[in-house]
Amino acid sequence: MDVATLPDVESIDIQTEIQWFMRPYLLDFLIEAHTAFQLLPTTLFLTVNLLDRYCSKRVVYKRHYQLVGCAALLIAAKYGDKKDRVPTIKELKSMCCSLYDEDMFVQMEWHVLQTLGWTIGHPTVDSFLQIAVMDTPYDAEVEHLALYILEISLFHREFVSKQSSDLARAALALSRCVLGRPQPRHTKWASQYDSMTLVSLSQQLHHPSPVLSRKYSSAHYSRVSKLLEQFLARQASIAYTPPSPPSEVPASSSKPYDGHVGLATPQKSHCPPNGYLTPPITPDNGNFPPNANTSNRPLR
Repeated sequence: MDVATLPDVESIDIQTEIQWFMRPYLLDFLIEAHTAFQLLPTTLFLTVNLLDRYCSKRVVYKRHYQLVGCAALLIAAKYGDKKDRVPTIKELKSMCCSLYDEDMFVQMEWHVLQTLGWTIGHPTVDSFLQIAVMDTPYDAEVEHLALYILEISLFHREFVSKQSSDLARAALALSRCVLGRPQPRHTKWASQYDSMTLVSLSQQLHHPSPVLSRKYSSAHYSRVSKLLEQFLARQASIAYTPPSPPSEVPASSSKPYDGHVGLATPQKSHCPPNGYLTPPITPDNGNFPPNANTSNRPLR
């Protein structure tokens, strides 16, 4: 089921009007709408899955991109959320600043369902996350940070076609690493995460969406966006700290090499009291008797 309902990222690449740089703007809007209606986490992940699957199969015009996102949110909320929290078409129209008529929402909802062959269900990453944390003591910070990381992954092309189970396990392992929690050894399935997926997720943590960061800075989500910022700041300070200069070695009197202990600093010998023994030119001073004939003396 997971593989059968995955979007095809290469098909999205060939869209003529919508581009990947537009994706963060639409996701920010969907996250704000999802938060405003207090929908379940699985509704958001299913919404993005429906959106990407539709864009894998149909040409989407830029002016209809937000409309497709709203239709996907409406379908996902009807599929798995509480009925009293499903947004109405009138509310969606208001959130779009009346850019679309009400009948356009109905038509797009119908068109999405027909395009996907009425196959709505998809094993979302949050469902795999719940399975992964089931065998360990409940840790709200770990779960909320993993959810935060998984929502960050929605913004990036490289994770669009990733299997939900792989993303959930890698996000959970990364969450424990950031918070300094030990990785469990007894939960076999949860501990078998893909290291490359974990590294790819870690590389996308530095610049999250401000909308998403604000959402996870609330007490309801254990303020994990703040915890992640603090962790990244500590890592950056360690990476960019200049090396400490070597400590000064106190000056000590050096001894000449005596032939028994290792190398020593060469020392300049002092002049003997009676002058040099074999000077190149015999000095004319008091060191020699005035009547001594030194011209015939050989040099020593």
